[in-house]
Amino acid sequence: MSLDGLALALLFAGVLLWATGLLPQQAAGDVTERVVPLVAFLFAAVVLAELAGQAQVFDVAATWMARLGRGSYPVLFVLCVLLCSFTTIALNLDTTAVLLTPVMLALAHRVGIAAVPLAMTTVWLANTASLLFPVSNLTNLLAADRVALEPLEMAGVMWAPQAVSILVTMVFLWVLYWRRGRRGEAAYLPPAPPRIADPWLFGVCAAACAGFLLLILLWDVPLWAASWGAALVSLAVFAARGRDRLRASWRQLVPWRLLALVPGMLLVVTWLSSLGLDRLLGALTGTDDGLGGMLRAAAAGAGLSNVINNLPAYLAGEAAIPAGNHRQLLALLIGVNVGPLVTTFASLATLIWFDRCRAAGVHVPKGPFALAGLGLAVTAVTASTLALHLAA
Repeated sequence: MSLDGLALALLFAGVLLWATGLLPQQAAGDVTERVVPLVAFLFAAVVLAELAGQAQVFDVAATWMARLGRGSYPVLFVLCVLLCSFTTIALNLDTTAVLLTPVMLALAHRVGIAAVPLAMTTVWLANTASLLFPVSNLTNLLAADRVALEPLEMAGVMWAPQAVSILVTMVFLWVLYWRRGRRGEAAYLPPAPPRIADPWLFGVCAAACAGFLLLILLWDVPLWAASWGAALVSLAVFAARGRDRLRASWRQLVPWRLLALVPGMLLVVTWLSSLGLDRLLGALTGTDDGLGGMLRAAAAGAGLSNVINNLPAYLAGEAAIPAGNHRQLLALLIGVNVGPLVTTFASLATLIWFDRCRAAGVHVPKGPFALAGLGLAVTAVTASTLALHLAA
């Protein structure tokens, strides 16, 4: 089934469960209350990211990154990690999958280097670099009320597991994809300086992205307000200077696929929880808020994410963890953020990434992808959970 078909099927199933009463009205109302601000943020964030992509913000960043590498693969590797990590942390993992994937694949073609190392760097860090801020992952937004942490407070708690997960990812990326024996070439030819078609569009959209980050970190502006403010600024400059491009790309600007997938998925998993999924997860995670319970919650979250997707896996896991067990809940967050690396549907970012790779003609075999992802998921989830335990 295509991603479009999956989104529509899940939304139809969720609405049908609600309409027929199979999903309890109270549970459906609770999910709706949580989903509405989530969807409002997601809509504006995708519009902001799409407009920034059209204004060449990501193209320019990737091209200068390759120029800064000066033909050195180790330097390019570090710069790619920094760019993918920053995009995921600051703008969310779906932005990395939606917009950075085609940019990185186009860069590989332009510079004449292998596409798969760049592609794997993008998809792995889209997941493993999504722990630091509420904005970095939709699961973090779902957890925001329960953990009661402001963006900078969350970063203060999650910096250690985030640093560990990125470092572990770097080791796996280098050994499996980037080292000389795997990539083949000793050096690459740096690209020419980027040519910006419209400096005004580029400058305003880049400033809007930076302003969005500053608003949520320094002034504690609600995520939906910050994302809508930045998106409207970008839309205004496009309306003034790029109206033709807006008319031509309005279908890409409206993220209907994600807007259908997220509420449908959460409604369906709420119904499954009412049938006993939360009790099963409760048996798996236990009630210990110490290291043992943290490891169990992280493993359960990672495993379930690769079976049903990380968003519903978090929601089901949250219902199973006692209200006061904040460390166990954060460990669950590590599992559902860092662990969805094995199956193609484990996270929305991975689904989108596969779709973008197919569109670009880049073939990623699913068997090796799953095996490599399994090794990274087990190692990174375990190491990050230990880091959380030691830092807490």
